[in-house]
Amino acid sequence: MVQKYQSPVRVYKHPFELVMAAYERRFPTCHLIPMFVASDVVDEDIAEDGSIHRVERRCALDVDAPRLLKRIAGVDYVYFIQKNTLNRKERTLHIESHNETFSNRIVVHETCCYSVHPENEEWTCFEQTASLDIKSFFGFESTVEKIAMKQYASSIKKGKEIIEYYLKELEDEGITYVPRWTSSSLSLPLPRPTSLSTSPPVLPELAITPAVSIPLPTDAKDSASQDAKQDSSALQADSLAEILAGTPEDKLDADYIKRYLGDLTPLQESCLIRLRKWLQETHKGKIPKDEHILRFLRARDFNMDKAREILCQSLTWRKQHQVDYLLETWSSPQVLQDYYTGGWHHHDRDGRPLYILRLGQMDTKGLVRALGEESLLRHVLSINEEGLRRCEENTKVFGRPISCWTCLVDLEGLNMRHLWRPGVKALLRIIEVVEANYPETLGRLLILRAPRVFPVLWTLVSPFIDENTRKKFLIYAGNDYQGPGGLVDYIDKEIIPDFLGGECMCEVPEGGLVPKSMYRTPEEMENEDVRLWTETIYQSASIFKGAPHELLIEIIDASSVITWDFDVCKGDVVFNIYHSKRAPQPPRKDPLGAHGITSPGGNNVQLIDKSWTLGQDYSMVESPLTCKEGESVQGSHITRWPGFYILQWKFHNMPACSATNLPRVDDVLATLQVSSHKCKVMYYTEVLGSEDFSFPSLQPTT
Repeated sequence: MVQKYQSPVRVYKHPFELVMAAYERRFPTCHLIPMFVASDVVDEDIAEDGSIHRVERRCALDVDAPRLLKRIAGVDYVYFIQKNTLNRKERTLHIESHNETFSNRIVVHETCCYSVHPENEEWTCFEQTASLDIKSFFGFESTVEKIAMKQYASSIKKGKEIIEYYLKELEDEGITYVPRWTSSSLSLPLPRPTSLSTSPPVLPELAITPAVSIPLPTDAKDSASQDAKQDSSALQADSLAEILAGTPEDKLDADYIKRYLGDLTPLQESCLIRLRKWLQETHKGKIPKDEHILRFLRARDFNMDKAREILCQSLTWRKQHQVDYLLETWSSPQVLQDYYTGGWHHHDRDGRPLYILRLGQMDTKGLVRALGEESLLRHVLSINEEGLRRCEENTKVFGRPISCWTCLVDLEGLNMRHLWRPGVKALLRIIEVVEANYPETLGRLLILRAPRVFPVLWTLVSPFIDENTRKKFLIYAGNDYQGPGGLVDYIDKEIIPDFLGGECMCEVPEGGLVPKSMYRTPEEMENEDVRLWTETIYQSASIFKGAPHELLIEIIDASSVITWDFDVCKGDVVFNIYHSKRAPQPPRKDPLGAHGITSPGGNNVQLIDKSWTLGQDYSMVESPLTCKEGESVQGSHITRWPGFYILQWKFHNMPACSATNLPRVDDVLATLQVSSHKCKVMYYTEVLGSEDFSFPSLQPTT
């Protein structure tokens, strides 16, 4: 497989002629590059007017390879042919390099170019591309590839440093200017200071090193950092506009990468530049910013093909949903402003924007009922877009790359009502959309005051979260976050919110229950693109006096967790859970016609045979729970034995009504059902270790 590399644009803040003079001091050998042992001119040609100078050299390199490998290969040195074309008139130097040694087994090709900065003629640019194709090498292909990487990374690390060394040497000798070539200097060699060698300027620093050294991700992390150290003080004086103004649209400046994107290996730099260039050549829509492209590359470990695939899908999604204009067009409904318990709050110790979410205080069910899944998703997307904007601002404020944010989630108050199935479904969809379109935007997730019910929710959502993202989660139970290794390690003490024991006032809403008067009607919910209330989510059942509705769940392994969620739409019911080692008979369905009722939504099912005796054939595993009309009930049960569990809803005899004790009617919930005698049941099972959890007793949550 052919591996390719494309370098960022490296800028020397010196004129082209002076840079060429610095190159001349590097040959025929360079003490700063011990592996470069010799170079011989094999061909040379100079135009009559002196404007074009072509030179071909044969370079010997002592590659740092195991002695055994050298003996097997039968060589001590590796030879490369380099062809250089210096155009003094256009002020460019083009270099082509290929391997002579093992050319039938390894194909190496490298091109470099030195040219005048497009916006500042007193500066010089350098860029490079290279490719490596190892066809065969005595069974040591992988070893050769690693050696190539090591040598190449070393040359990248040293390249700019060496040129700066010789430029400083010229300056110490009082040479700060070399005249440009003019047409009047016919047949004359390139003007140069008399103190320089008479050899023509050849072979820039990266072309001299063996192009066999193609970039791979190891041993190269310090390259960008070392390159930028020389110019750090000067770079601070440059504005971003100045850096970008001098960079062609399909290229990136190395100093810009260091300042705004961070330390990247040569391979990572290459992937970013190549993917950006590909987008500019093929993508007709808006090109994302470099830091956003980099996030997709990091999410796929810099696999170009995989990153390109998910990035293109995301760009299509952004265009379809007009996400680029979301911050300008989206206005949060008042119910979100009042009851969505999340907001931005200063920044963490690393300068990352800090988002606080008081999930335990949020009425997820009420928000979904009042807004619908789509509005909640759009609100979360606006949070992510705002996070990207804040990262850009903090990058400028702190003077270092900040590409992600920190999220603090307070779970105090989390209970089974947060496991309401449509709410979990909405959460999973939101996670899926965010993971696909905002990869590598979460730097750290601090989960505080996690109750013992939290692992149930975590088991549901964690499979949908990328593994690299899960590694960024830090979870604290109870008040563990207050001690060493806790919150103060990541957030300055003076900005810890007051509700977490700090002194900083936090403007994040406190939440509370969304009034049922704000819930949407069935007609409004029918217009939702994604319907939350379908038979695939809820099972409807009619409950009659003497004819309970029962649901069977078979448990294979003990210590499973059964959770439930249901609404009582009209009338009062009693909820029970039973266990039996025997499988009930096939369900008996009560004919609704006998009660004069028709119900297209679902039928009454009975499982417990009338001949069964409680305490012998089956047993009660939870105390009966009386549920009033209009209530929403969530709960869970940890199974102690395998077998058959029966969830039962049965009619509850109402006490005699009086003028002051009339049945309560929840108009909104009542409209969600066709039959006035139905309740909705939603359940799931999950195998979890019961020793990890401690659930509250079965209590209604309204």
